[in-house]
Amino acid sequence: MPDFSLEKAARAEGVAGPIVGVDEVGRGPLAGPVFACAALIFERGAPDALLNSLADSKALSQKRREALAPAIAEAGVVALGAASVEEIDRLNILRASLLAMTRAVDALAGQIGGPPALALVDGNQRPNLCCGVKTVVKGDGISLSIAAASIFSKVSRDRHMAELAAQYPGYGWERNAGYGVREHTDGLQRLGVTIHHRRTFTPVRNRLTQIDS
Repeated sequence: MPDFSLEKAARAEGVAGPIVGVDEVGRGPLAGPVFACAALIFERGAPDALLNSLADSKALSQKRREALAPAIAEAGVVALGAASVEEIDRLNILRASLLAMTRAVDALAGQIGGPPALALVDGNQRPNLCCGVKTVVKGDGISLSIAAASIFSKVSRDRHMAELAAQYPGYGWERNAGYGVREHTDGLQRLGVTIHHRRTFTPVRNRLTQIDS
């Protein structure tokens, strides 16, 4: 289970100031933006019931994530960043994900009146941030700050994709969040490519090729 051990270790090494967790969601889908969240959890004020419930968002049910998201916001400061479909296609998904992380941390810095002291970033890639960075592989299962960011970003992106689904029915985005499951790929074949599809992703590119041929 995640805890504050990384945050405490950083403070023991001399880090003074806010320590935030950063995670992204939406690298794999065929449609929609990639989202990132920066989460500053108040270590001394957060309820134990919340902290004991935090985990990698993928290990939690949708209902559980939905219940935790507002509690995370109440237990600290959270900020979102995103990179658009156009940016994903232009930059590639990795660079777009790092850009979304940068925007999330910048947004949080704006909320707290300055950059955090350190960002604990899930994964092994370093985004260009306004503060110190420590990458943590599988960090959402290690750090409570990263776990909180993981959950909040997942809930926020799922809600965004549900809103897009109301405008573009037939792809099942309200259920699959844009991932390339059968429901989505069937819709892609039947209905075609929307402005929210990532044209550089193979199933979408193949569908465009079918149209052009």
